[in-house]
Amino acid sequence: MALQALHSSGVAFRKILSHFPEELSLAFAYGSGVYRQAGPNSDQKNAMLDFVFTVDDPIAWHSENLKKNWSHYSFLKVLGPKIITSVQNNYGAGVYYNPLITCDGRLIKYGVISTTLLIEDLLNWNNLYVAGRLQKPVKIVAMNENVILQSALDKNLKSAVTAAFLMLPESFSEEDLFIEIAGLSYSGDFRMVIGEDKTKVLNIVQPNMAHFRELYSSILQENPQVVYKTQQGRLEGRECQLQSLPLSLLHCGSSRIPSWSLFAGTTPGTNR
Repeated sequence: MALQALHSSGVAFRKILSHFPEELSLAFAYGSGVYRQAGPNSDQKNAMLDFVFTVDDPIAWHSENLKKNWSHYSFLKVLGPKIITSVQNNYGAGVYYNPLITCDGRLIKYGVISTTLLIEDLLNWNNLYVAGRLQKPVKIVAMNENVILQSALDKNLKSAVTAAFLMLPESFSEEDLFIEIAGLSYSGDFRMVIGEDKTKVLNIVQPNMAHFRELYSSILQENPQVVYKTQQGRLEGRECQLQSLPLSLLHCGSSRIPSWSLFAGTTPGTNR
């Protein structure tokens, strides 16, 4: 699976993980503290480390984490792990974050999501929050042998490639493709209109071309929808099967359909 190529052997990440309950189906670090970005987020040394922890049983995990790290939580800690899990599952993107935590001398924040909700987001792009994070290079710190989760992680990457193809002309560069992929999770994000750096996506992609290439190379080489000219760093699109996209994207459709895309028996809708 493509994500396996980015496994982290960093001692710092493992030391941080040792402060938390071990029952994790997936743990990864992401963002400017892990991968260098251009622009205002270029200071890796002092950047906050961002983590997402995926757990099979959020109530049990939060119960154990409250014993180990009571101070990490907001006032919700007095209401107990069931209420924390209810807030996690039913509000926002299904992730409960504890921000601004000092751990092993580094400032971190960590989000907790249930394995079930993550798999649903990876397959269907229900909100594309954690799934969008996983379309960009991340450092996998821990992952168990959950075959369904591993398959969903791989499907998320393949869906990102297919969706990006719809945005691109018949011939395009690797950088063009990775910019479209990195921008998927920011589409419709109000922060990109007010408050967020307008060059954020470009600043993520350009310093990390090698990491994007490592993440997507095998998918592109095996994809019958594209001719991947690795030496030139260019791609040529063939027909794109709309049916392979996540359900939520099929429901909203797209008005940006390039002329080379052929949809067998499917009529795209209109944007919401």
